[in-house]
Amino acid sequence: MIQGSIVALVTPMHADGGVDWDGLARLVEFHIENHTDAIVSVGTTGESATLNFVEHLEVIRRTVELVKGRIPVIGGTGANSTTEAIELTRGAKEAGVDACLLVCPYYIKPTQEGIYRHHRAVAEAVAVPQILYNVPGRTAVDMKPETIVRLSQVAHIFGVKEATGDISRVGEILSRSRDGFIVYSGDDATAAEAILSGAKGDISVTANVAPRSMHDLCAAAMTGDRETAMGIDQSLRGLHRDLFVEPSPIPVKWALHKMGLIEEGIRLPLTPLTAESRPKVVAALQQAGIEV
Repeated sequence: MIQGSIVALVTPMHADGGVDWDGLARLVEFHIENHTDAIVSVGTTGESATLNFVEHLEVIRRTVELVKGRIPVIGGTGANSTTEAIELTRGAKEAGVDACLLVCPYYIKPTQEGIYRHHRAVAEAVAVPQILYNVPGRTAVDMKPETIVRLSQVAHIFGVKEATGDISRVGEILSRSRDGFIVYSGDDATAAEAILSGAKGDISVTANVAPRSMHDLCAAAMTGDRETAMGIDQSLRGLHRDLFVEPSPIPVKWALHKMGLIEEGIRLPLTPLTAESRPKVVAALQQAGIEV
């Protein structure tokens, strides 16, 4: 079972926007050394929307190679086109991922039936473990619990990343889905509570900069140790908030640059973190005990 602190890894880039492969290697080792439990490669935080198709699969392939089986790698393979999602998922499977993460089709605002048929089509086309991803703040459509419950019965779909921040959904989905279906938090600010409510981990932006703390938080919450989990969470509250002071991954990539782990590169239409936002991110890092 994939569980614990699962980092939604950024894709490091040079100043000209080219993928920084040396930076990717540094990040992978940083997470292995700091007990990150699994990596999502080229999810939303990995700038899936700004990488072309070839780059997208190459980043996933190289991440798998760099990890060398030490922790699971989950390929972000969602798309608003069902055909493209199938092609990406097939490519990620060939690259050797342990699972794929598929965001709900974005922008076109499909019906609940359209969402169901989209994910079922991908699952039927590619025999690889798949995690649904519900993030209405990004996609402009909410995959309702009843749709998730329906999809839980489809072969190869084994879990959902729920990023609404609505803790009540964790219990509702788990109580109605097939046995063994997994819920992951996709909202750092409510992750501890979600895990204490039955989620099996957090697919996290905060883990990019605070991997050891997020691992410890998730581990404590999964054993029911509320006091420890919430104590760690308190030190990370600033990061949970201010890594979204501008659209993600703008703040987290700047934070990683300040930590000396990656260059400043980011691709349009994303832009570098503004001078006005930088003190907030620095303060949040310092609150978490991270030197910059």
